[in-house]
Amino acid sequence: MSIKKKIILIFTASFAIVAIFGISSIYDFFEVKKDFAFLKISDSIRSKTLQIRRHEKNFFIYGDLKEIERINHYFYEIDNLIKEGKKINPYDQNLLKLNSKIKEYKEKFNEIIEIAIITKNEIKQLKPIYEKHNFFIFIIELTFLEHPKQVAAILRNFYPDTNKDSILLNILNHLKQIDTKVKELCNTGKEIIDISREIDKVARYKVEYVIKASKVGILIVFPFAFLCGSIALFRVTQNIVKRLNDLMATIEKTGEGFYSPLPFPSGKDEVSTLIRTYNKMAETLKDRERQLIKKEEELIRHKKLAAIGTLASGVAHELTNPLNNIHLSAQILSREIKDNNSKGIIKEIVEDILSQSLRVKKIVGDLLEFARDKKPNKVIINLPEIIKSVYTQIQKLYSTEKLYFSIISPKEVYISVDPIQMERVFLNLFTNAIDAMKGEGKLIIRIHDDKNMLKIEVSDNGPGIPRDCIDKIFDPFFTTKYKGSGLGLSIVYNIIKQHHGKIEVSTSKNGTIFTIYLPRDI
Repeated sequence: MSIKKKIILIFTASFAIVAIFGISSIYDFFEVKKDFAFLKISDSIRSKTLQIRRHEKNFFIYGDLKEIERINHYFYEIDNLIKEGKKINPYDQNLLKLNSKIKEYKEKFNEIIEIAIITKNEIKQLKPIYEKHNFFIFIIELTFLEHPKQVAAILRNFYPDTNKDSILLNILNHLKQIDTKVKELCNTGKEIIDISREIDKVARYKVEYVIKASKVGILIVFPFAFLCGSIALFRVTQNIVKRLNDLMATIEKTGEGFYSPLPFPSGKDEVSTLIRTYNKMAETLKDRERQLIKKEEELIRHKKLAAIGTLASGVAHELTNPLNNIHLSAQILSREIKDNNSKGIIKEIVEDILSQSLRVKKIVGDLLEFARDKKPNKVIINLPEIIKSVYTQIQKLYSTEKLYFSIISPKEVYISVDPIQMERVFLNLFTNAIDAMKGEGKLIIRIHDDKNMLKIEVSDNGPGIPRDCIDKIFDPFFTTKYKGSGLGLSIVYNIIKQHHGKIEVSTSKNGTIFTIYLPRDI
């Protein structure tokens, strides 16, 4: 993920938390407003139900009919409050239950009033019948609503023959009904008080809960969101700064020539991409530096070869005439000794002079070949035929009975080269291989035909080239042979370079492989 996306994600997450908190706060504000309004309604309902109970008691105690009007007025107000409460919280079960209980209370209260009015009229009918008890009947009239059960007991005790008086019997029945209805009314009234208190309690709890939730949001959620966003941003920036510092330090080392790559990053942000790009660049620079060093070594080698070639050319020309004279004189002496049948030390010395002069002439010839900067005279040849021809020449010079020779190649591989120079290349390589194997082993040539480049491998199973000699084998006059001139591989190297190719060597205890690469200039 890119740095830009990370920062946007952090700010988006933090803003989302704050936005959610803000939206929830606004929602809580409206909820609190509703809950406060509902709390106000519930408090008014509870207050008015208490007033109904108070006026109810006053009515039962004093029998004042004005109390009925007041109670009905409170019923009307409670009905309006319940309607307002339903608008705010239409699914509140307590509110619905309260509404049902209020209706039930009203019905029972109206039933008691109807029975009370009938009973009061019946009690008044007793006055003309029992005139001497009018004072007692007046007291009954005042207290029958408050104590219907006790009044009925007094009437039975005071008038034993109540069963004979239909009015008294009706009064007793009505008193019994009043007593039952009043108890039911009281229970309903208590339930109304309990429900109204529960409504008030729930409303207060909701308000307190919303206030607490708002406090938690203000004191915890918002600081937490800010802290998380800050920590995430700090970690991202610290990670970026650390990696950039490492990259800067590594780049400074790169300027000093140390191409050390950074640990390969797993991320996909800009810094990770920059580090991967730097690692590729460092690897490329390292490869180029190796190539430059190699080119520089080749240039130094070319300069050395050119200088040595110039020196060798001059020395060879200077040595040619004296060597010819020495060799000619040695031949004359050899013939004279044969004619005179001379023996002994003189004959050995003359033969030694003759053989050593031949050897020096060969070295001078190699020097002239090495110094000669002759451009290749290219013609199109079939390379396997040239290799077979060279091996045929080798068979005339060396004993090849214990030598296994093989060419692994297509039958026809045509390439544009100088055939004489190419014969010299393979003659020197074959000679070195046979000398390394001491005339016994495997000499295998592999030709890999490509469209643009021809790859030729000359391998033997000799003891290999010592590691400390591998970098010097193409240097002129370097040899590990007792009688070698040290110019054979140098001549090979120059010929391959003249053909715009390259030669490489790899060696081990199991043998040596010379690999030649030649361009397909057909």
